[in-house]
Amino acid sequence: MKLDHVNIVVRDMEASVRFYEQFLGLRRGFERMLEGEWLERVTGLPCARAHCIFMETDEEGARLELLQYLSPDSPAGANREFNSAPNARGIRHLAFTVSGPEAMALLVVRLRAADVPVVSDPVEVPFQVGSLGRKQLLYFLDPDGTLVEAAAYG
Repeated sequence: MKLDHVNIVVRDMEASVRFYEQFLGLRRGFERMLEGEWLERVTGLPCARAHCIFMETDEEGARLELLQYLSPDSPAGANREFNSAPNARGIRHLAFTVSGPEAMALLVVRLRAADVPVVSDPVEVPFQVGSLGRKQLLYFLDPDGTLVEAAAYG
């Protein structure tokens, strides 16, 4: 079995697409309006309707699925602060690789210039990560507060 995709429910589809294109180099792929009995059945949401865009990389593999629900609205208890916390239960972050420390440094500059919330400067993990070697990582938030990691190995 292999990973097919990871899903993020977003508030503003175009803002999220721009974010993942601009900062992580993903490109817009499959796009469709999702609606009908099949969607209501699989989600358990009556009258479910959502705009779906898959964001892809140049390499074949897992994709990022962005969904903006047009109906029903997100639950009133949806809390960006809670969902952005690194220790909150559930799926916590997405991780993308960058080509090395120089690319990581450039990413930090671009994120900060765009006022994207960055958790800290890049941090070096104090041990080898298997055959990948040393790892440098950075956490930052997407437009909906989803925690994103950039990782450089070597």
